[in-house]
Amino acid sequence: MDIPFPPSKAPVGPLADRMRPQSLDEFVGQDEIVGPGTLLRQALDRETLKQSLILWGPPGSGKTTLARIIASMTKSRFVTFSAVTSGIAEVKKTISEARKLRAVDGRPLMLFVDEIHRFNKAQQDAFLPHVEDGTVILLGATTENPSFEVIGPLLSRSRVLVLKELSHDDVVLILERALGDKDRGIGNVGIEADREVLAYIADVAHGDARVALNALDYAATVLARSKAPRVLTRKLAEDALQKPMLSTDKAGESHYNLISALHKSLRGGDVDGAFYWLARMCEAGEDPLFIARRLVVFASEDVGNADPHALPLAVAAKDAVDFLGYPECTLPLAQAVAYLALAPKSNASYLAYRAAAETAREKPPYPVPLHIRNAPTSLMKRLGYGRDYKYPHDYEDAFVLQEYLPEELKTVRFYQPKDAGFEAELAERLKAYLARREAERKKPR
Repeated sequence: MDIPFPPSKAPVGPLADRMRPQSLDEFVGQDEIVGPGTLLRQALDRETLKQSLILWGPPGSGKTTLARIIASMTKSRFVTFSAVTSGIAEVKKTISEARKLRAVDGRPLMLFVDEIHRFNKAQQDAFLPHVEDGTVILLGATTENPSFEVIGPLLSRSRVLVLKELSHDDVVLILERALGDKDRGIGNVGIEADREVLAYIADVAHGDARVALNALDYAATVLARSKAPRVLTRKLAEDALQKPMLSTDKAGESHYNLISALHKSLRGGDVDGAFYWLARMCEAGEDPLFIARRLVVFASEDVGNADPHALPLAVAAKDAVDFLGYPECTLPLAQAVAYLALAPKSNASYLAYRAAAETAREKPPYPVPLHIRNAPTSLMKRLGYGRDYKYPHDYEDAFVLQEYLPEELKTVRFYQPKDAGFEAELAERLKAYLARREAERKKPR
């Protein structure tokens, strides 16, 4: 059941696998988690790790490598599964064997499940009893927010370790090690590479060590066939990288992080920030109608009546996006983003509805006053429906004093317009209406 560790030092297989760190001293980045003095480092140094872990981080940040190092340092039986290719039946069989072995030597199984978020709730439930009784120490790796993708009972029995995207310097260091390592790397190929070229690879890799090493591996394969001096040029690096497609991780957290960044940039009036996040989503192939719908929401929620033109503009942009599709649909999206970012802002309508909704939920369902009820039948008319209703158009300025709220709420104010853009004009109109209503109420009857 044990898996040989560390792997063979022979320079075979992908460079990213060959250069996988074999100890925490070789591990690059994530000092907040495994650096000297951290709780995890102390537990591993003492071989006392007993708690299951969820390793959450972007691709290429070291989740699988860290899991293997943890298994090695704790001298645990280590089995790895991929939630993409492994079924729950296979997992149960492995756990059953682990239970038998534990009865002999007392050692738990350290079970590494890559992409654990791809196991559904029922599949994740299967781990619970074995994690609880100590048969299994679960190491789950995921690129998705475990708050949403890992079931609560399993999450509560695990410690979540958040791995960050590797820094630019971290990736450069990893590339330099691979270039110089003659046992596991490509040191025997004799490749020369300026730091600027390595920096370019690190920039395009976006913190993903695997992407960077795969590009270097491809370049080394090409250069190995050429005569010395073997120089890694910017052009060869570009060819090796085939610049990866940006991703919004549409089913995961970054999908919502990006749209949140766009929304908050618009709200803050930062048109350049808004354009950047818009471009990030569009260049990654995000559904343009999803973006357009969010712009429509923003036009009502954050611009509102401060600029009444914002909502029809956003709706027009949505219609244009639906009509055009990529790539031309980016133009109406960009036009709408520029307008919304620079428009005056008011969330008064949004707040007014929330306040009214809260009152509707928490207060009794007060009856509609009889005078503003509809009276389509003679019976309703005899019961007083619509009696004494005053038709505003029959009065000067279409104003007449009458109550439209239930008696219990007649002093409540939901709408509080702001002094922003056109809404300042609405604020003046409301002020005039309230003043006139108060004056009418004070007149002797």
